[in-house]
Amino acid sequence: MALSKPAFFTHLKTLSRSRHLLRRQSPVLPIVTLRFLSFASPEEAAAERRRRKRRLRIEPPLSSSSAARPQSQPPRPQSPQNPNAPKLPEHISALSGNRLNLHNRILTLIRENDLEEAALFTRHSIYSNCRPTIFTVNAVLNAQLRQSKYADLLSLHRFITQAGVAPNIMTHNLILQTYLDCRKPDTAMEHYKQLINDAPFNPSPTTYRILIKGLVDNNKLERAMELKEEMTVKGFVPDPLIYHYLMVGCVRSSDPDGVFKLFEELKEKLGGTVEDGVVYGSLMKGYFMKGMEEEAMRCYEETVGENSVVKMSAIAYNSVLDALCRNGKFGEALMLFDRMTKEHSPPRRPAVNLGSFNVMVDGYCIEGRFKHAIEVFEKMGDYRCSPDTLSFNNLIEQLCNNGMLAEAEKLYGTMGDKGVNPDEFTYALLMDSCFKENRADDAAGYFKKMVESGLRPNIAVYNRLVDELVKLGKIDDAKSFFDLMVKKLKMDASSYQFIMKALSESGKLDELLNAVDTLLDDDGIEFSEELQEFVRGELRKEDREEDLAKLVEEKERLKAEAKAKEAEAAEAQKRSAKAAVASLLSSKLFGNKEGEKESAVNEMQPGQEDSGKAEFAEASP
Repeated sequence: MALSKPAFFTHLKTLSRSRHLLRRQSPVLPIVTLRFLSFASPEEAAAERRRRKRRLRIEPPLSSSSAARPQSQPPRPQSPQNPNAPKLPEHISALSGNRLNLHNRILTLIRENDLEEAALFTRHSIYSNCRPTIFTVNAVLNAQLRQSKYADLLSLHRFITQAGVAPNIMTHNLILQTYLDCRKPDTAMEHYKQLINDAPFNPSPTTYRILIKGLVDNNKLERAMELKEEMTVKGFVPDPLIYHYLMVGCVRSSDPDGVFKLFEELKEKLGGTVEDGVVYGSLMKGYFMKGMEEEAMRCYEETVGENSVVKMSAIAYNSVLDALCRNGKFGEALMLFDRMTKEHSPPRRPAVNLGSFNVMVDGYCIEGRFKHAIEVFEKMGDYRCSPDTLSFNNLIEQLCNNGMLAEAEKLYGTMGDKGVNPDEFTYALLMDSCFKENRADDAAGYFKKMVESGLRPNIAVYNRLVDELVKLGKIDDAKSFFDLMVKKLKMDASSYQFIMKALSESGKLDELLNAVDTLLDDDGIEFSEELQEFVRGELRKEDREEDLAKLVEEKERLKAEAKAKEAEAAEAQKRSAKAAVASLLSSKLFGNKEGEKESAVNEMQPGQEDSGKAEFAEASP
């Protein structure tokens, strides 16, 4: 039946009132129900509460508050991070504000060629309020690598690692390049494995280029081939530059078939056409090695001809240029180099680089045109190319090997003007050439400059110097260099024996015994029976054999006394530590009231001393 309007509103109010009543009463039911489900003991109830609290700490309940949280505030992590997990490197956005100002200051020091100050400034800033970013550290490491300061580079890398600065992929690449330049491919591969296993990022294509080129340069072609396969498995696309390095390794191994196999493999992976010209120089060398000169020159025309579709970079041009220079095609090499210099328009079209001039210097030297080689070397600056230490060493070696020591020394004199520091190889070349020219004093001077400049010659260079000085009868000079280097080099037994024999033959037995004394202080060298018999034989010639026994006995006595003093000092330190612990325990456990009174009295001012004593007397039982 139909309801009137007042009756309808009364009915709605009744329904609403009953609905609110049900809503208020509904929560009571589960509470009453839970009351009947009581625990057997209070301990069980407490354990259940603890379990629920632990669960709530680990898995917070979802609530409407989390949904209402603004999107700009990221949610907190639900579980703490692993403290042993490797740290992620900083993003480039961290290079801002004061850290950017610090970065620019260090870059200024690098441009001023003050690498020592740049590295020192970086170290001091690590624990300051303005901590340098990894990009600043990489800039210093890269500058040290360019100047072959390998020891300083590794020292700075160890420092930032201990300081907790997270490296990025560029840092790892610089370390890999350092180890490979230092002829330590095994150490480089160990670092690569550590990068693969522990780093929170993957290696880059540049990482594999550095490794493969370094392995080829260190005569590890098979390992480089394996790394190329590993690179393919990890999903990297075929890289013509990597195939170029591998083909160069095959050329050095006199394996032209390997060159052709690698070229065909790259060609197949790229769909039948290789447009990057970086591999064609090695391909030409493969043809030349096979005696296929026509095929090599046909490849040359297809690569750099007018209708060629091959893209030629400076590296690609250098490879072709080197193939021509080393296979009797120097005329074609000159024309190609002239074309390269005309095309050179940096930064849009860099057609020549430092390697181009190095190749042409080698080409002129192969042709015996050394003056032209020096002229080409000096024209580098016209094309915005700066020679490095390797470029200087290359030309200096060519000049020294062809009896042009004066020109080599003149070239060496220009290194400082161009901001290039000579290395151990530079001084060794000049030293050997001076000995060939009967200029022993100048040779010794170059060795001394090498040591004074902070460089560390190896044992072979030292042995050559001492051997030549002994041959010329300059025993005193040889002994002075022995005294200079004995603490800086890891001498072997043969080096000691050589200088002892030279001193004995010149009648300097006292100096011989001094050398034996130095050997006995050297923990890295064993005074073997064979070496002892040699020294006895030399001393026996002058009836001074007993001097050796006295010297050895005296050394053993001094060493025994030193050990006894060390043991006594260690024991005294233990006794002192035990006494301090006992005194501390007694003062803590029983108290030392008399000592406290005396200290309190002693700390009083002179005017307060009498009144203080009276107060203590009254307080004493």
